[in-house]
Amino acid sequence: MSRGTQIPEVLLQERGGRARWHGIPVLLRRLYEHSQPNGDLVQAHVVLKELSPLLSSEAMSFVTEDRKSAQESTFPNTYTFDLFGGVDLLVEILMRPTLTTEKKPQMSDDLIKDCLSVLYNCCICSEGVTKSLASRSDFVLFLFTLMTNKKTFLQTATLIEDILGVKKEMINLEAIPNLAGLVQSFDQQQLANFCRILSVTISEPDLGHDDKHTLLAKNAQQRRNGSPSQAEVNQVTILNIPGFIERLCRLATRKVSEATGASDFLQELEDWYTWLDNALVLDALMQMATAEAEHSSAGGLLPSSDESVLAASPLRQRLPQSMKVVHEIMYKVEVLYVLCVLLMGRQRNQVHRMLAEFRLIPGLNNLFDKLIWRKFTSSNHVLHGQNQNCDCSPEISFKIQFLRLLQSFSDHHENKYLLLNVQELNELSAISLKANIPEVEALVNTDRSLACDGKKGLLTRLLTVMKKEPPDSSFRFWQARAVESFLRGATSYADQVFLLKRGLLEHILFCIIDSGCKSRDVLQSYFDLLGELMKFNIDAFQRFNKYVNTEEKFQTFLTQINSSLVDSNMLVRCIVLSLDRFESQTDDMRVMEMLSECLLLSYLARVENRLSFLFRLINIINVQTLTQENVSCLNTSLVILMVARRRGELPSYLRALREKEYTERYPGCLLNNFHQLLRFWQRHYLNKDKDSTCLENSSCIPFSYWKETVSVLLNLDRASPCAIASYIDPAYMELDQELMDD
Repeated sequence: MSRGTQIPEVLLQERGGRARWHGIPVLLRRLYEHSQPNGDLVQAHVVLKELSPLLSSEAMSFVTEDRKSAQESTFPNTYTFDLFGGVDLLVEILMRPTLTTEKKPQMSDDLIKDCLSVLYNCCICSEGVTKSLASRSDFVLFLFTLMTNKKTFLQTATLIEDILGVKKEMINLEAIPNLAGLVQSFDQQQLANFCRILSVTISEPDLGHDDKHTLLAKNAQQRRNGSPSQAEVNQVTILNIPGFIERLCRLATRKVSEATGASDFLQELEDWYTWLDNALVLDALMQMATAEAEHSSAGGLLPSSDESVLAASPLRQRLPQSMKVVHEIMYKVEVLYVLCVLLMGRQRNQVHRMLAEFRLIPGLNNLFDKLIWRKFTSSNHVLHGQNQNCDCSPEISFKIQFLRLLQSFSDHHENKYLLLNVQELNELSAISLKANIPEVEALVNTDRSLACDGKKGLLTRLLTVMKKEPPDSSFRFWQARAVESFLRGATSYADQVFLLKRGLLEHILFCIIDSGCKSRDVLQSYFDLLGELMKFNIDAFQRFNKYVNTEEKFQTFLTQINSSLVDSNMLVRCIVLSLDRFESQTDDMRVMEMLSECLLLSYLARVENRLSFLFRLINIINVQTLTQENVSCLNTSLVILMVARRRGELPSYLRALREKEYTERYPGCLLNNFHQLLRFWQRHYLNKDKDSTCLENSSCIPFSYWKETVSVLLNLDRASPCAIASYIDPAYMELDQELMDD
């Protein structure tokens, strides 16, 4: 019941004049009276149309101005509307047909649309309204039933998206009545919009950068949850909808209408993209663009009403003729995000089979030059996070989601070879034949009918644009991650040579040494990529030595490595592993020459330099601060010690750690910390098959040797020369301290 119905209308009018309520309480009273079971819905709609402009004007000002600085107190009409029960009343009006079996007048589509639009406008201006609606699970599920009506679909979808964005508990997709039938009834445009909703329901909640982001907290959370999360359950639910993935692949790869506008469209887009942030406004503009095209072809102009809508906006710019391109780009962003999330989920192999079968990669390859990576490049943007709600232009969002999809698609999966065309696949085979090594099984098993078409595969096209990016462009980060994922897993000599022949190593070294790049994110991605490219590959080290041919260049390279070991430790690990292998191949003259000539290998061959890296790697992390980003430091320190153990040098390394502690006047600090880290390592990796397999594949060291080395180091027998405990004086012993699990 509307809160204003208990107050006489005269009093509402009198008080409203002083309080500047703009007649909202009186209008709500009338809306309540007309919307009752025996009321007049036509008159109710008339009243709602009087209310609507008072709220939409505030919502538009929020959309077109700086939202971050906006406060709810700057939207008095929305506050008044909610205060007098307007939000509850609209929910009641919408849901009334489902709450009674009595015969009632049919609600018009226009009335439903206007109710939804008013609620959406209130959500824009008031997070309190959004949270209130989100707490009503019955209303949220009811909204999905309204999506069956094409006339109310857009308003419904946009409102659902806002509500789910603040809902504390993730919705269970299985609770939606006839979800499969609902999704199958969507046309392609509706399905793309529905992906905005799906992205909220299948993604694990973002833990942010607080304490919950640490591996310690994540592991504790996983132990408490035990069973699959709601997001994982929802992923299975949508994968079981017949034809769903196939339709997403068609959406992701369909070509945009050739009727694109002026060549400077994308520059115009940069000026007003913030107005396109929500699907409701975007589709409204799309309808106007379609009308503009129809009138232009007929020799006419936009109707005056459309002109007035544009004039009311502070942007007051001509709508680009190629709005269809924007529309398509926005849709593809949502679709690629959903596919990317599914590729990273528990059903990854099932999703991979589907994406290969429905030729997603060849389809994206055909779009690459014309849509995904055109000549236009914006280099002044900052690095964007992995959230689909990236606050940047559609063009930038599209490129980032495309690169994230390639990264997820290639990472530790044999389908990565679908990124090449048939000629490039044959080139890989020829490289293996020339080197007299067997072809990788995944390459042999690749179905070449599902590979890329055309003169270049997708990976080669990506390398081409990667080299043209400005030094600090954040696209470099995502491009490097995508290429690195192609190399990750069991090291393939042929894969490395394929990329070396295309000048990738020289490009990376130019970026690190000569380009003046200052972005730590970009440098980290390039260090990681360089490590995968050079690992165990004598050709790569020869190329490195040819490029880094002066002491000055080498010192610049070392300075970059040492400036942040969290960023560069994967490269350090690669060099240590490669050096260990090369030193066992003393009968190969090429290897012997490289060991004597390469500045990088010579530097890491010196024990004092390895120890320097080891000290810092252990010192920059502890159990409480371990994250997915810095746990690699722990594994790199273990690689250094495993190599030392294999050579019988582990006790001397532990003695050096002890001496370092006393030199720094912190006895026990370094070794106690390392002991705690290794105890955590056992708990983290011994129960995770995927993570342990990744360690084994990337290092070519059996995981059994990893486990054995950790056990030896954690041995509490102080008589053992390879146990950390033997090197900590009893007065400084903290080995019985429990890990902070909870």
